[in-house]
Amino acid sequence: MSQAILFLGIGKMGLPMARHLHAAGHPVVVHDLDPERMRLAQAAGLTLASDPKDALAQAAVVISSLPNDAALNGVAAWLAHHGRPGLAWIDTSTVSLGASAHAAQQVAAKGVEHLRVTVSGNNHMAEAAQLTVLASGPQALYQRVLPLLTCWGPNQFHLGAGEQARLMKLVINLMIAQTSAMLSEALNLGQRGGLDWAQMWQVIGASAVGSPIVKAKSVQLSQHDYTPTFTVHQMLKDVGLMLQAGDEMHVPLPQLSLTQQQMRAAIAQGDGELDYAAIIRVMTRACGQTPGE
Repeated sequence: MSQAILFLGIGKMGLPMARHLHAAGHPVVVHDLDPERMRLAQAAGLTLASDPKDALAQAAVVISSLPNDAALNGVAAWLAHHGRPGLAWIDTSTVSLGASAHAAQQVAAKGVEHLRVTVSGNNHMAEAAQLTVLASGPQALYQRVLPLLTCWGPNQFHLGAGEQARLMKLVINLMIAQTSAMLSEALNLGQRGGLDWAQMWQVIGASAVGSPIVKAKSVQLSQHDYTPTFTVHQMLKDVGLMLQAGDEMHVPLPQLSLTQQQMRAAIAQGDGELDYAAIIRVMTRACGQTPGE
């Protein structure tokens, strides 16, 4: 059964997710503050909401894909003012646990049902509908919107009634960030000792540590290509959320703290808009070599 959807935030992840919903037969109206993103959505065949308040009145479900805590709480305040009982709000943003809980509290007062639905995967995986969907919130709401979530990938998990989806996303991204930190040391050790850069990637991919994320990066990075799927700036934001969660739950994260410093060094060295794996280049420079040589 199709469900009328208002989709707020159609960035690199949001746009393909909205397109998949549209392709599955759900009426989707989209809105973004960036005119260029609206132009791309229109070119993709999606209906634009020039006035999201009018679109909200027709929607059974609101889905948002937002960049940070402030944007999340702005949408929550808007829904708390303009929403109605029974409206479903699915938010897919990577945000702090505290901001997420506050957003849920805001809309609950209006009777808006809220599901936190983070996704694991990059924009290429979003385009291919290969995201892993992590949900938390009311079980009944999860079951009701599950046909929408299956449009984004083959695996969906309901993790609990509260902020579990947000936390699980941070856990996964912590491991991704630490994979890049591990590679920065391992590859530079090998290169310093005379191993061939491209061949190291081949061997690592075929070894016991050849995880899906390593294999996904290997072709690109074996050619010193740091075209971003997720930038250093973006990962640094997520690392900050991880360390904040660690502080709040009294969990020491010493290795992650060091990775945070590497990412700050990458930004200081002009690599902030490269792929987050550019922290490999920080270590290369620390070894007295020029990245790419």
